[in-house]
Amino acid sequence: MVQAAAKKRDFHNISRGWNIILNIIAGLFACICVFPFLFVVIISLTDEKVLARDGYRLIPAEWSFAAYEFVWQSGDALLRAYGVTILVTVLGTIISLMLMSLYAYAISRKSFRYRRFFSVFAILTMLFNGGMIPTYMVVSQLLGLKDTLWALILPLAMNAFYIMILRTFYSTSVPDALIESGKIDGAGEFYIFLKIVVPLSLPGLATIGLFSTLGYWNDWFNALLYIDNPKLVPLQSMLMRIESSIQFLQQNSAGSAMSLQALQSIPQDTSRMAMVVLATLPIIFAYPFFQRYFVQGLTVGAVKE
Repeated sequence: MVQAAAKKRDFHNISRGWNIILNIIAGLFACICVFPFLFVVIISLTDEKVLARDGYRLIPAEWSFAAYEFVWQSGDALLRAYGVTILVTVLGTIISLMLMSLYAYAISRKSFRYRRFFSVFAILTMLFNGGMIPTYMVVSQLLGLKDTLWALILPLAMNAFYIMILRTFYSTSVPDALIESGKIDGAGEFYIFLKIVVPLSLPGLATIGLFSTLGYWNDWFNALLYIDNPKLVPLQSMLMRIESSIQFLQQNSAGSAMSLQALQSIPQDTSRMAMVVLATLPIIFAYPFFQRYFVQGLTVGAVKE
């Protein structure tokens, strides 16, 4: 036991040289991950003519904000699309976390009589799908959600794969002794879930919350199916429409001198990069928010049975 404890101390006491080497490796890996996005930002700020002449460069010969000016020509529509996307992302993430966490907690408890039925029911939705047409009929006709924000929220609120992840996390990370102690003290199921299970499950909930946030933020297909009102178009769908307009001008420029002149005035490549930056930059701020809960969840204590 003394030798094992000594080896454990030697493992944790990393020398100064190895610490520097590991930090350099971690820094290089971080730079490799961040570099593509920084390169996209640089391209979006490059003059279109310089980009066509010199190609992609880290330090362009001439900087320009023409791509962002072209995207911002939509004015109020772009700001409204940002507002719709932020609202849908926040509400959708909260609703999906509430539904999936409760569902997963129920099927993770061995005392729940129908846990096997609801587990199989969730797994079957991963294997079989009704298809696009039945889904469209249910959302637009049966539920009457067409041209509403709920058409962007409810179809993505439940995910069977995320439910299975949370179920496994509850089963492995929440000791049964804590649940039983809460019941002995007279606590109900909802009190136990909110006061005991949720604090211990913050890493799992933060992970699923981050996945749901990314799913809502990047969703454009549901808007294409269910949204006709221009005031309810989210950001991703609006950027897709701008991209489609550029492609339309490219395909039809040969037959019209006016279309060719309009196409030449559009920063084609740099505007695409500007769209990527505008769509990606706000969601980057979500990562530090969830990282706080990752760290907090790792520091939560547990019970040794």
